[in-house]
Formats: sequence, C-alpha cells, structure tokens
Amino acid sequence: MGEVLAVCISDRRGIQKEPVDAIECARGLGIRGDAHGGDWHRQISLLSDESVEQMRRRGTCIPPGGFAENVLTRGIDLRNLRVGCRLKVGGSVVLEITQIGKQCHQGCAIYRAAGDCVMPREGIFCTVIEDGSVRAGDRIDVIPDSLAGAQ
Repeated sequence: MGEVLAVCISDRRGIQKEPVDAIECARGLGIRGDAHGGDWHRQISLLSDESVEQMRRRGTCIPPGGFAENVLTRGIDLRNLRVGCRLKVGGSVVLEITQIGKQCHQGCAIYRAAGDCVMPREGIFCTVIEDGSVRAGDRIDVIPDSLAGAQ
C-alpha cells in the first residue's frame, strides 16, 4: 500500500507540472486538462518521493511535479512493479502500467534545472482503466491478481 503525496498537471509537454487539488482520470484519455492526455500508452506518469529524495540528497530542491510527474507517491515500490500490473488509486481509479522509465530529453527544462532526472530511470507510465478522481492523501494499492499477468 502507498499514498498519493501530490497530483500535478501541465498544459504543455516538456515542462514541470503544477500541483492541483485533484485530477480527473478518464478511460482512454488520461488526465483531463493535462498535455499528456490522449489515446496512447503514457497517459499518466507516477514517480515515488523516495526517488526524488535521491535528488534532494544532492542538494537539489525539486517541488512536486518538478520531474513532470502527474502523481507523486510514497510508500509503494514503483521501481519493482512490472508492465501489465494494475494499481487502484483512491476510491475508483484503476491504472495499468504500460511503460517503466523513458528516454530522457537531455535538453528538457527538468534536466537543465536539476542536472539530472530520475524520471527516465524510475518513473512509471500508465493508462486509465477505470475513471475517477485522485487527490493527495489517497491510497494506492497493487491489484494482486494483476501481478500474475504482468511481464
């Protein structure tokens, strides 16, 4: 079990996201109002606060959304989940992991500001399977049955 620390969106790609009170997740779309929404495999990004802590130890102060993550988490080991695994977030949202890590855009604002980016190594990307809203303080659970089919 884990917890949502912050939810963040941006209206353009390649920039830091801004924290908001809640996000609305829609099946087949992702987050309403976020630049990464659409019918593709990286609708929502998650990053653990434990990963961000690596940067803080180096003296870099990165706010929630600073690595362009939509959902900042704590207490769930995102790095050891696999593609195909499903997460239940809050009361009704179900996400399916579609990608772990990504190719880094060396010239992006996040990399320029921090000198490094943990998202390409430790971020996960998901599609929305079940609609709903997510906010800070919501619980995150791995759906046990989905672990067997995950790759």
